[in-house]
Amino acid sequence: MNVKQLWSFIRKEARHILRDKRTLAVLFVMPLAQILIFGYVISTEIKDARIGVLDHARDYSSRQVIDRLVSSGYFMVQDYYSGRGQMESALRKGDIQMAVVFSPDFGSSMERPGGANMQFIADASDANTARMLVNYAEGIVAGYEFESTEVSSRRIAPLIVEARMFYNPSLRGVLMSVPGIMAMILILVSAMMTSISITREKEYGSMEVLLISPLQPWQIILGKVAPYVILSLVNAITILAVGVFVFQVPMSGSYLVLAFVSLLYILLSLSLGIFISTVAPNQMVAMFISLFALMLPTILLSGFIYPIENMPVWLQWFSYIMPPRYYISALKDVMFKGAGLFVVWKEVLIMTGFLGAFLLLSIRNFKVRLE
Repeated sequence: MNVKQLWSFIRKEARHILRDKRTLAVLFVMPLAQILIFGYVISTEIKDARIGVLDHARDYSSRQVIDRLVSSGYFMVQDYYSGRGQMESALRKGDIQMAVVFSPDFGSSMERPGGANMQFIADASDANTARMLVNYAEGIVAGYEFESTEVSSRRIAPLIVEARMFYNPSLRGVLMSVPGIMAMILILVSAMMTSISITREKEYGSMEVLLISPLQPWQIILGKVAPYVILSLVNAITILAVGVFVFQVPMSGSYLVLAFVSLLYILLSLSLGIFISTVAPNQMVAMFISLFALMLPTILLSGFIYPIENMPVWLQWFSYIMPPRYYISALKDVMFKGAGLFVVWKEVLIMTGFLGAFLLLSIRNFKVRLE
């Protein structure tokens, strides 16, 4: 092949690529979307973290400390509590990420030799966020203490700050990993394998053979997805067993509630896989949709690795349509906080809604294909 023929062949291939919109999307749109999502999501800065205040002192000094925390931009006061039970309940439900507790004589103790006492109590089910919240708060309080000493003519005793970590006192990162890994593996195995399996039947023409068989369409779909329900349950049990017995991940809640939530999530993932199979023309497209639309959002937008509160508002809104977000939240509440269905009912209701929506869309698309 001479140079002229080679150049003609290159031009022909270039024209073919430029006419193929799917190839252009993979080459240009996908990398652009990834860099935008990664750039916005991967942030170590925390803004407007939800804190609750249990102020036994209710004096000028405690108000000054709260004002400093809020004016920093890192914290926002979600609520004030009159008792420790209310505060701990808010932490358990996830209403707040950290509680600030002042001793009854906080202001007056600043002028006594013993010093003034306060506590930061963080929800350490997300260890990285809890560590950053406490570090930020301690830095702000240290700055307040220094400025108070500078402007006061009287001797100011040191502030005694106690940091406590609820639900993960040792701040072990593996506690964050197990719920996220379960969510990612279950949705990939259930959704991707189901979509590829059904799409393969359509691609090879065997779906038409199945449709003219005595089986009803719903029986065909049920037969295709039933093995993946069992496989996904085995995966869930395996991951949970490794987490509990190998990495000593605590299991404070009910195994029955955990099994129910996991089964609901598996059924939701299967319904998503069925829906993907009704819109994907072949196995390659089904795999592409599953990987791009499921794996990356599960890692980035579900709270698995990066706190949702750190993301821009538009990405936080986008995360609301990510089913893994609700499963991970429910898992953490059940496993680490001992929550029951009365606490995770919102997540259960939302996942049930997703399940119904994907099934309805799949049935509608399936009927259109039959017609």
